[in-house]
Amino acid sequence: MAGAGTDVRVTRGGDGTIRVTAAPVLGHIEVHDDVVAVGPDFTRSVLDVAGAVLVWPVLGEPGLPMAEIHDAGRAQQWLWALYGERVAAAVHDAVAGEPTGARVVADTSVLAGAAARLGFAHWAARWWPASYPDGIAVLEPDVLGLESAALTHQCQQLFDDYDDQPDDCVAELIEEHRAALAPLLRWWRATPQPADTTRHLDRILRLIDDAADCAGLDGTALRGLRSALDQGPDHGATVTPADPATLFARQAGYALAAGEPLVVGGRVIARGSGTNDWRRYPPGFVDAAEHAVSWTARALGARRQIEVEVVAHVAAPATGAPLVAEVRVNGGRPIRMPLARRDDVWTGRVDVDLAPDPSAAMSPPPRIEVGVLLPGFDPGAGPEASADRDTIRALARRRLARAAHPVADDAHGGVAGPFLAETLAATATGEDY
Repeated sequence: MAGAGTDVRVTRGGDGTIRVTAAPVLGHIEVHDDVVAVGPDFTRSVLDVAGAVLVWPVLGEPGLPMAEIHDAGRAQQWLWALYGERVAAAVHDAVAGEPTGARVVADTSVLAGAAARLGFAHWAARWWPASYPDGIAVLEPDVLGLESAALTHQCQQLFDDYDDQPDDCVAELIEEHRAALAPLLRWWRATPQPADTTRHLDRILRLIDDAADCAGLDGTALRGLRSALDQGPDHGATVTPADPATLFARQAGYALAAGEPLVVGGRVIARGSGTNDWRRYPPGFVDAAEHAVSWTARALGARRQIEVEVVAHVAAPATGAPLVAEVRVNGGRPIRMPLARRDDVWTGRVDVDLAPDPSAAMSPPPRIEVGVLLPGFDPGAGPEASADRDTIRALARRRLARAAHPVADDAHGGVAGPFLAETLAATATGEDY
């Protein structure tokens, strides 16, 4: 969260968009001559708010967000609370045609810390690099979803009554993830446990209760929540289980899916690893490990065949998902093959022409490139970002380590402190990850 006296710059683009940027802009978001340079999607968190989009770098200290304001009238309702009166006035002047670009001092803002945390929660739901081989535990989606609902309710000042803000989704989040309410209450009542964890649970549960009340939601789980909060955590207290994660339903292993086993036999021509570009499929499909995609080229008589194996995410659907592998030989036309889920891998195979590259003087072995994607979701292959993915994995490991050994309660209003889902993930045993 930004401290008092942070300098920001307010500028107006040629299309009328007003931009608010902290100086200097940290991490993977940089502004030079009014041009924004950003890293891959997974290196920044984003919130769609009233009249604007807020963006934070995930790597490094988040500080104040960059704001891209397309409707300053709607944005004025939160600008002063997020950045302070001087920045709100500078945006108003920019809309009126006053010169822009001067430095403006932004005030300390409680809303900025809560907004940054909400943005990071949305980032984690999409980009958290859960991986069995990398030892990065999955975040319990219902727990993360309910904490996101609580944070959205806390940040309601950022949103208005228009329906163009997909991140203003308190009621939907509570309804979708209400299965975690009862386990959260059991965790809240469990003893003994760190006082900081109890306070964090209490705060989130009360925000959820208030959000549900404001949204007019009802039901057995929500009535149970209200009753429990009225009675307090000491009513019917229980003993903490050895692994708090056992309070929440988890998938036990991998479900078998229909699909032919890979070819047995044939002469192996080559083996290699493919590219695991997180941007080409939705969350919950593929393990985030860098070498989750592997391939084997075989000779079967006169035929040449590529077999692909992709390590599945623990939550990957067993059937009905048209996940495919994309194979290129010598940079030629991509060949797509459907993948079927078997145990903990996606598998598939396709016949290919593995003739040497005709443009090469010495006829080296064919160059084989393999990736995985979901058609219809895939934005297309982007610039290689393996170093950025490694940095995100390191970030996840640091956050899990912090969640396993929490420090003083300095972060539940900012990004640094663990989410409840991270606290649960940090308890995952070696048998789980």
